[in-house]
Amino acid sequence: RFLGPSDVGVDASGNAYVAEPEGHSIRKVTPAGEVSTLAGLGGTWGGVDGTGSDSRFHTPSGVAVDGTGNVFVADKDNHAIRRVTPAGEVTTLAGRVGVRGYSDGTGRAATFNGPTGVAVDGEGNVYVADRSNHVIRKVTPGGFVSTLAGVPFVSGATDGPARTARFSSPRDVAVDGRGNVYVADTANSTIRKLTPEGEVTTLAGVALVPGT
Repeated sequence: RFLGPSDVGVDASGNAYVAEPEGHSIRKVTPAGEVSTLAGLGGTWGGVDGTGSDSRFHTPSGVAVDGTGNVFVADKDNHAIRRVTPAGEVTTLAGRVGVRGYSDGTGRAATFNGPTGVAVDGEGNVYVADRSNHVIRKVTPGGFVSTLAGVPFVSGATDGPARTARFSSPRDVAVDGRGNVYVADTANSTIRKLTPEGEVTTLAGVALVPGT
């Protein structure tokens, strides 16, 4: 059984990793359909690093898997980006667990505000939809956090250079082999594209016009 699964990532062997925010845990599903809890304790929230059921999450909302099987987690209500090894060892890559805010920096010096989506590129960089800050962030393998695009605390739908572009509650991200980042810009009802050169465009949808 699952409790409100919200996101899934798949490794090279076909194992699926599931963010289960209501269960405060990360689940693993093998290609044969065998389900196990990789990290966290079902129904129990917290912000503890550790291995397997000794670790704790608080509403983990997004997951992404790198080429070596590490799972990166947007731990929404802990306002942090966590990393889970294939053995289930959990560490906090960036952010100060339980502290919301906005600041770039390394590890605990950086802060997020309700991150909900992550993606990882071939070099191990993690891209974050920092939803309540209305920005897209980047975390290096060493834990250094920078802001790629958007203006913190300011929502909008403006295309253009990264530092003047606006997003509105971006929910999730994906990255392609060329380093383009695609954003599900939820409150704008659009899909946005951010190039490696820092240019933001609206790829599809009409800002603030929902529909099907």
